[in-house]
Formats: sequence, C-alpha cells, structure tokens
Amino acid sequence: MNAIDQQETADAITRARLISAALPYMLAYDEKVVVVKYGGNAMGDADLAKAFARDVTLLETSGARPVIVHGGGPQIGNMLDKLGIKSEFKAGLRVTDKPTVQIVEMVLAGSINKEIVMAINAEGGKAVGLSGKDGNMVFAEKVNKTAKDPDSNIEKAIDLGFVGEPKTVNRAVIDMVLGADLIPVIAPVAPGKDGETYNVNADTFAGAIAGALNAARLLFLTDVPGVLDKQGNLLKELTVAEINELIADGTISGGMIPKVETCIDALSRGVEGVVILNGKTPHAVLLELFTDHGAGTLIRP
Repeated sequence: MNAIDQQETADAITRARLISAALPYMLAYDEKVVVVKYGGNAMGDADLAKAFARDVTLLETSGARPVIVHGGGPQIGNMLDKLGIKSEFKAGLRVTDKPTVQIVEMVLAGSINKEIVMAINAEGGKAVGLSGKDGNMVFAEKVNKTAKDPDSNIEKAIDLGFVGEPKTVNRAVIDMVLGADLIPVIAPVAPGKDGETYNVNADTFAGAIAGALNAARLLFLTDVPGVLDKQGNLLKELTVAEINELIADGTISGGMIPKVETCIDALSRGVEGVVILNGKTPHAVLLELFTDHGAGTLIRP
C-alpha cells in the first residue's frame, strides 16, 4: 500500500470513529425537536452558510426534527440604506414605521428566507419557507417600552411603531411540515389581532416557537462563544439561579443580559435546554449536539 492509500485509509478510519462516537448523541435527539435561531451576523459568510445548511440536513437525516428561525438585521439595514429610508433605534430595537415594516417583511420573509431554504435544499435537505403569518402560526402584539429621559430622569413611553412580541403560537402548521419530513424555515414576521404586520425580534420569536414545540434544545447562533466568566473563560453549563447570580455580580452585563433573559423565558415556556454559541464556528450545531465537548453555554432550568 502506497503513502496515498495509507493516508486515505487513515482518513476513512477517523471518519468512521467520529460517526461511531456521535451515534449515542444522535439517538438521544431521535424524533426530538431542535430549534435553531440563525442570526443575521452568522449568515454573512458563504462558506459558513453552506456548512450550516449541510449540518441542518445531517441533523434531520439523523432523526432529529430541526426548526430554523432566522434573523436578518444587517440585511434589512443594507436594504433600507439602498432605498434611502432612514432607520432609528430606541432601547436596542429598530423603530419600524409603515414603509419600514414593508421592507422588513420583504427581506425577512422574501430574500433571506428563500436563500436559507435553497441552501438547505442544495445540500440534500427538504426545507419549506414560512413566516408567522402562515396558518396564523404566530399572533403578535405591539411592544410597549419605556426608557428614562436623560434630562428629567423620568420614565417615558417609547413608540417603536410596528415592533411586536409573540402573544400566541399555533403549532399546527409546523407539526404538519415536520410530519411530512420537511424542515421549516421561519421568518419572524407576524400579524396582530389589529390586522397590522409586526416585526418581531428573532430571538424572542425563536423562544416562543421552541416553547410551543416543547423543544429538546433551542440553539442561539450568535457572534460570541457563549457566556464568559470575568477572566474571559467560557462557562459551559449554567442554571437559571447561577445566571441571576452572575447578573447581580456584574459578570453578565451589557448585551448578554437580554440574551440570557430570552433563554430563561424559553425555559419557562417548556424548552429543555437553551444554548448560546458562536455561529461563526464551523459546524457549531453538530459540535454542540453530537459531541461531549459542546460548543457554547448550555442553560438548564
């Protein structure tokens, strides 16, 4: 056997060992719902997008039931800039007037949603694009936010326009799609009982979907490795009580606070475990679910 053949044999043995090691984890997620929130920042790299689509396809092929909820903030911002529509943020959320919500729906439920569907289908999966509007899947209500006025220090109401939060979730359409061995790819746009269209934060939307489906896992693909301690080391597993302690002592601060609060809300809705992980890590989904190493911070009740 020449050197090339020996290397090919060694590579094949390594792949076989990896598959063998992953088998117990695959069995653990057989027929279990795994909701993946695919963030706008994690979508920016073509190679990572292809790897993500392949991982989702493998997840479904292995017996799990993946459900994808995607964001698209950077893409929405780019389209608004192209059209000359000024965008304003208050309390960390995009103020969404009537022209803006039309662009949001066009980008989220249109171009981005179909790009993800096509990417999964190109890898051998069978994905279907949806939004909260389909089959009255999600009804939203207008978000009411307050913030302190810097001059008077008085709490004042903030009008964010057509920004909503999930009020009710009807899982019937998702169950039908999953029952047909298809992969739902859902855009976080939803109607209100008032007949208006609402832009919903994708993290919040994913948490509501995962709770309604009693998901075994909800994975938040972000641009950070997970929750870090004060020395910058990754905390691989946390409970809700430990998170509250870390917020109180300042270890968890800034933009990580709303992330973990969304995780806690998802757990309260019935999700078994929530993971914050870096979507820019190649094969992050498979590393988290099918290895004992994991890829982020797992949060349990």
